[in-house]
Amino acid sequence: MIVEAVKWIGDINGYLELIDQRRLPAEFTTLQCRDVETLFDAIKMLAVRGAPAIGVSAAYGLVLALQKLDESDSMEKSLEELQHARKYLASSRPTAVNLFWAMDRVCRAVERPRVQPISKGQVAHPTTLKQLREVVLQEANAIYQEDVEMCRRIGEHGEKFIKDGAGILTHCNAGALATAGQGTALSPMFEAYKKGKKFKVYADETRPLLQGARLTAWELKQAGIDVRVICDNMAGWLMKRGKINAVITGADRIAANGDTANKIGTYSLSILAREHNVPFYIAAPSSTFDLSIKSGTEIPIEQRSADEVTTFAGTQTAPAGVEVYNPAFDVTQATDIAAIITETGVIENPNIENIAQILGTRDT
Repeated sequence: MIVEAVKWIGDINGYLELIDQRRLPAEFTTLQCRDVETLFDAIKMLAVRGAPAIGVSAAYGLVLALQKLDESDSMEKSLEELQHARKYLASSRPTAVNLFWAMDRVCRAVERPRVQPISKGQVAHPTTLKQLREVVLQEANAIYQEDVEMCRRIGEHGEKFIKDGAGILTHCNAGALATAGQGTALSPMFEAYKKGKKFKVYADETRPLLQGARLTAWELKQAGIDVRVICDNMAGWLMKRGKINAVITGADRIAANGDTANKIGTYSLSILAREHNVPFYIAAPSSTFDLSIKSGTEIPIEQRSADEVTTFAGTQTAPAGVEVYNPAFDVTQATDIAAIITETGVIENPNIENIAQILGTRDT
């Protein structure tokens, strides 16, 4: 079963429906976002998470932003509201580059005249608020559909790295819950499973919010894939015992040289994998690359609330008032990554040259 983490309901007057991932696995419930403020909170508080899903959601957020305007409002005011919403949503989480990429793409679609032939019903260039709203929704829908296709292609490119009888380790959640499609890091697993391959997946619990235990294990179990949850500090021992044959994780931002930001704990896994000669793979779309930054040292790392570390399920697990350091992400250096699996192809031994060869030149 492939779930739909992000879904737009209706036309330009519609709303965004999200799976509330804070409630999983105990409860499957959805959250309706009918305004930008609700979406901001959903992103900030991790009701929706995963770089591609955040990007798709933010694109639809710009549709929501225009709904509160009146048809008599000028185009100047409408465009100002669009930029205000973009800036506001961009402040929700700083690390995942898809958030910025998706909204920038929508804004560019609004600003440029369409010189290529367009499909029936599409707006050539907006001159009214209604047309502006239609263009924004069209671009958000396009981002959604491309994300679905992107996930499938990542799976097709990456399933070759999963051998019969293999043990695959993954960290955090980079499946359907993190995208509009079937995921990034989990997509090769879904494709390998479709081909009848037999393998085991070890899902790190992923402290402090347990996205691996709560979300990845739930997704894979729903799909019928053999999955076992392990504590984060067990991975090295499993590698030493030969139970892990490959590590596959997602990414939230990838620098021009291939350095990759992902959920905290990923860097440690890359070092363990290198020590035990286990190939370490990143699965991510081309939109996760930020070619404007040279290396991982320039990637901003989100700092999150101390409560995530000092409490668990409402129970205090650390002394009151203790100092906490809680970065949400870390950066794995490109030299410890065997390959980056993208929708356009596999980047072996990622570096500036190999990345450019697969991705080509594009706007950053």
